[in-house]
Amino acid sequence: MTGGCCAPDRGRGDVPDERAPVSGGPDAAASLIPLTGGHFSMGSESTLAYPADLEGPVRRVTVAPFAIAATTVTVSEFFSFVEHTGYVTDAEQFGDSLVFAGSLPPADSSPEVAATPWFRVVEGATWRAPAGPRSTLAAVADHPVTHVSRRDAQAYCSWSGTSIPTEEQWEYAARGGLEHQPFPWGSEEDLDQMNTWRGEFPGSHVDTLFTAPARSFEPNGYGLYNCTGNVWEWTMGMFDASRRDTRAVIRGGSHLCHASYCRRYRTSARSGVTEDTSSSHIGFRVGG
Repeated sequence: MTGGCCAPDRGRGDVPDERAPVSGGPDAAASLIPLTGGHFSMGSESTLAYPADLEGPVRRVTVAPFAIAATTVTVSEFFSFVEHTGYVTDAEQFGDSLVFAGSLPPADSSPEVAATPWFRVVEGATWRAPAGPRSTLAAVADHPVTHVSRRDAQAYCSWSGTSIPTEEQWEYAARGGLEHQPFPWGSEEDLDQMNTWRGEFPGSHVDTLFTAPARSFEPNGYGLYNCTGNVWEWTMGMFDASRRDTRAVIRGGSHLCHASYCRRYRTSARSGVTEDTSSSHIGFRVGG
């Protein structure tokens, strides 16, 4: 595993996926929210933005009509996929995944990620056991599924007749019809509208150390829940293809984001990890 600011990655993006493709699941596209598309201002140049993340410059983008899920895929939905297909995730194949240290048992001795020591490489951490097999932290049916790589998310999409949103689709939908606003509800940060870190990261904390239900807080103007905070969401974007940085783009921030360290819980914020990366704070939302 290698270190990144908010989302360390596995650093093995060249590992081929030799699993057979899966298909034939329910037509999940029928339950998606249809959006008309159109023009919108993508990106940010505000003082909250991270220039190195390539949030800017702000540019006018045209998005064709598409559809997107109101929530991220839940543990229950992913369970149905695995039950029908026997699919084995990247984390299960590799034998480990990234877990936030604060959610581990006190005696856990899993190795740290050097650049981000609040993440541990935990043997046996999977979507079924989000903090590893020795933890009492269980996967909750109505919470976002985690410890899924982008390759896993694409397999789910193949089965369910959906797709992973492009970056443009994701940001258009996350903004909920608002222009030039950093949050799905407007201009002001509101901790009562999203599941982010409460306290001083990564030491002190208040409330939960983990995910909230996928249908938490008020939806945005398009009916989408938790577009900021809770879990990072996979997109089909590549972080900086012009410089051959082909890390996959994740969006929306997570429950570990806090202004003292990471302001990436905004509609324009982005980060990048290899597509085989999995962690306790990355999930996905489907589109069509």
